Amino acid sequence: MDSPTRITSYQDKFASDFARLNREWLDAHDLYEEEDGVHLYTPNESILSSGGMIFVALQGERVVGTCALVKMSQVEFELIKLAVDPKVRGQGLGRRLTEHAIRQAQRLGATKVSLLSSTKLTAAVKLYQSMGFVEKSLPESQPYLTADLYMELDLAIPYLAKPVV
Repeated sequence: MDSPTRITSYQDKFASDFARLNREWLDAHDLYEEEDGVHLYTPNESILSSGGMIFVALQGERVVGTCALVKMSQVEFELIKLAVDPKVRGQGLGRRLTEHAIRQAQRLGATKVSLLSSTKLTAAVKLYQSMGFVEKSLPESQPYLTADLYMELDLAIPYLAKPVV
């Protein structure tokens, strides 16, 4: 029987799994860019040191998912690096990770969560839409050449149907 999946905060011991899981999906969709490497290979400096957070989903001691928030301002976080191991996809883990990240942003006083993505990632885009993220114009200054989608979630609008434990 599989271990239950739990979400916890990032620790350095998860660094290689954080990089591996994200690199796998980026490479599979031909989306990997230099900016991705900054986050994947130096997460302490590029995400955590400026007030961001990284979360990992564990089954036993095996990392099966990741999600991160980059602090953009006192009231905005950017959702980045949502990844789920192909062996456990389709079980709602991407939603659980995203909901967990949003709750943490709310706890810190955020009023908005934004994200950049690619329309190539149809499952991810559907997930974000189902959670209340709304497509907006792509910002002029954004670091990804392959990003063709920008979405925002207004945290003043209730979006979660039920609490997730």
